[in-house]
Amino acid sequence: MSRTPSPTAQDFVPFATAALDFHRALNLPGGPLVTTRAELDALHGHLVSAHGLLDAHALRVGQLVPAEGEQLRAARTRLWQAAEHVHAAYHAAPRPDSGEVPDPERCRAGLPEGAPELTVCQRHQRTAHLVRRRTTPADLHAPFTGLIRR
Repeated sequence: MSRTPSPTAQDFVPFATAALDFHRALNLPGGPLVTTRAELDALHGHLVSAHGLLDAHALRVGQLVPAEGEQLRAARTRLWQAAEHVHAAYHAAPRPDSGEVPDPERCRAGLPEGAPELTVCQRHQRTAHLVRRRTTPADLHAPFTGLIRR
């Protein structure tokens, strides 16, 4: 049996943040002018993961400290909105092989572009199902973030 404590989530979040900063510093200054579909897919995956993390915190904290839970739920909603925009950007980006811009209706109809592009739509649809269960349409479309200056 190990005497070292097991790592907690707070041990890994700073590494994820540093990895994003490192990626931006290395790849964007000299990289392509147009964001690739692979990059948009990876960004979408990151946003969905962060959404899941905030969702778990909001559920747990909201029962104990309602004001903090409300703020975390608002942050979770804004992350979903960001993921929605990145998903739309993915479908607006031209395909690398043909340069063709696919029809966004194919994703909504469950007929996206096939593997591996199918994964971004599957991830998005799974998360959208969770969002529909835990968020009201009014929350998703409200221009106000719920933040109050004190």
